[in-house]
Amino acid sequence: MSERDERIAHATKALVDQGKLIEAGWVGYQLMVLPKGASEIQVNECRLAFFAGAQHLFGSIMTVLDAGDEPTDDDMARMDLIDRELEEFLKQFKLDNSAGLR
Repeated sequence: MSERDERIAHATKALVDQGKLIEAGWVGYQLMVLPKGASEIQVNECRLAFFAGAQHLFGSIMTVLDAGDEPTDDDMARMDLIDRELEEFLKQFKLDNSAGLR
């Protein structure tokens, strides 16, 4: 595991243990994607966009899930579609940015 990956794993575990999963994702994003020396404005705007995206996804999931305690087949199909969309994004992101990742 690279030093960067170890830092990300350590920060993620510590934050998740504090109930801050989204913050952990933000830290990983910041370490992997933002350029070193990014301006405070860029960091703040990226954090806002990151958290807004997380809020949109979570809020949307909570809105579209069927009522009840157990997931329905439709719930699982919706989650599968979200997973596919995000996997496609990640695949394309890696293709587009493989040289630029820190």
